Amino acid sequence: MAKYILSILVTALLSFVSGLYLPWWGIAIAAFLVSAAIPQKPGFSFLSGFLGVFLLWEVLAWWIDNKNNGILSQKIAVLIPLGGSTVLLIVITSLVGALVAGSAALAGCYARRLVYPQPVPEEAI
Repeated sequence: MAKYILSILVTALLSFVSGLYLPWWGIAIAAFLVSAAIPQKPGFSFLSGFLGVFLLWEVLAWWIDNKNNGILSQKIAVLIPLGGSTVLLIVITSLVGALVAGSAALAGCYARRLVYPQPVPEEAI
């Protein structure tokens, strides 16, 4: 459980830092690296990447939205058929980033397994 929470926090932190210097898809690099460095089961790997970026982008989107009084998000929510719902726009934005990061984290988990194969249990032989 500690590795899972650590993985979420480190993914969010590295994703934030990558967002300062890289394009938006830098979150995938961050999630891949964290998942490759911290060994977990594939499901937990996906969830840690997913939740790390989902929470990060959710907080950042709310913060940016509040800073400009929701002007931009209201205009975008009208352009996309969301009925003008800024809340739905922020959630969808966070889901897109979370799916990218979760997929990259899953790829990082499997890449780690290629480099460091796990021993086969005695029962499986």
